[in-house]
Amino acid sequence: MARTKVIIDTDPGTDDVLALLYALSCRSEDLEILLISVTFGNVDVQKSVFNPSLPVRHVFIYLSRSCLRNAVSMFRVIEKERQWRKDHGRLDGFDALKHAKPIIAVGADEPLGGERMKAAYYHAGQHPHHSSPSETWKHLFDLPPPGTLLTSTAASATHTDPPSATHNLFTPSSSPSHLEILRILEAEPSDTITLIAIGPLTTFATAAAHAPQIFLRAKELLVMGGAVEVPGNMTPVGEFNTIADAAAAARVYALTSPEPESTMPPFGEKVNLPAYPNTSVLGDRRLKVAMFPLDITTRHTLRRDEVYAKLKPLCDSGSPLAEWVLAILDATFKKVESLHEGHEVGGDATYVSMHDPLCIWYAVTGETQAHEWRMIEGEDIRIETVGQWTRGMCVVDRRDRKKGREGEEEVEGDMGDWLSWKKGNRVYRCIGTPGERALAGVLLDCVFGRQSTEKGKEL
Repeated sequence: MARTKVIIDTDPGTDDVLALLYALSCRSEDLEILLISVTFGNVDVQKSVFNPSLPVRHVFIYLSRSCLRNAVSMFRVIEKERQWRKDHGRLDGFDALKHAKPIIAVGADEPLGGERMKAAYYHAGQHPHHSSPSETWKHLFDLPPPGTLLTSTAASATHTDPPSATHNLFTPSSSPSHLEILRILEAEPSDTITLIAIGPLTTFATAAAHAPQIFLRAKELLVMGGAVEVPGNMTPVGEFNTIADAAAAARVYALTSPEPESTMPPFGEKVNLPAYPNTSVLGDRRLKVAMFPLDITTRHTLRRDEVYAKLKPLCDSGSPLAEWVLAILDATFKKVESLHEGHEVGGDATYVSMHDPLCIWYAVTGETQAHEWRMIEGEDIRIETVGQWTRGMCVVDRRDRKKGREGEEEVEGDMGDWLSWKKGNRVYRCIGTPGERALAGVLLDCVFGRQSTEKGKEL
């Protein structure tokens, strides 16, 4: 039996796929993946394939299906990789996947209320629309192949045939993922399921709104998102997953508060979800949110020379997965060099940050290596939802004001209840890990193994 059972909500881009491969490759006694929920997110849709003048509801459905294609394509490559390893006398790996066939469910295909991001390939639109899971699976490969790193560049490199929506490595769900999440949480004992958000928080916010008492049965929610003391990566203050649906993030974080209504988004926001019940109905239980912001994730890097040292020999031997991942990362390294200062074109030191894999690393080692992880506990981190320039910002109180003590009267003149002992969020924030340079080796060895050519032998 796995020590940690997880539900992963993801928008499969580059580091999401690395995180999923890492999770699926873990030892079965360490991790069991019950559900992979696929949501809209950060796929790179090229204008040559994608029409940016589409209404926003079509944009989000397109992006959601692109993310789902990426996830399904990944399983197709894993299947080919396992067969290649068996044919070449190697351990086939993917222990967690072998012992538990995950469900894949279709999550949110747009932000709450149709809220949109300020990006070139999003356009204004009205009347938010959600396609059903059955419709999404049915039409998954009807559209022209999207020009994304994961389905065009990588598929071309590995000569992967277009995958079908049915696969023996996973079970496609006909239910929306927020209902699958609630079903699993209700069926399993309280405090046994870890939720992992490596995409926008829309799906988890939807699940929480539909049945908050059931949602609060989760052991914890690990969130890759936010920027607290460092700049954002989408705006000067906004990180992608948070700014992609700031209202959803604010609603989820509010469930950490003794009084959730104190940090909920303004009711004027066009969010098509009900408010949480009052505390007398909700009860005393609150959500434990462990946040992994850019402050900590950006420092965990995967360098080009590390990737080539590990994957090039495997590519030369014909590994489908090594070819696929190398094609993805090659394109990503080039993109990094074109966007950021300090990266030499073609240089060995060019790197990508492993934002999403860090959450998986914590899920696997957070208890067994607890002394190596450092968390700030109970931090009042709130999400800005309406600012013209600051949407998605993680707001903290940096003043030197004294906080109210439990049982004391409210502090006079405390605008926003920042000094109240019973209001505001209570978030765990990761500030230290077992090693910023350690994760790259851990991930590469877990996914690709440390095997000799002798059958069944692992170094």
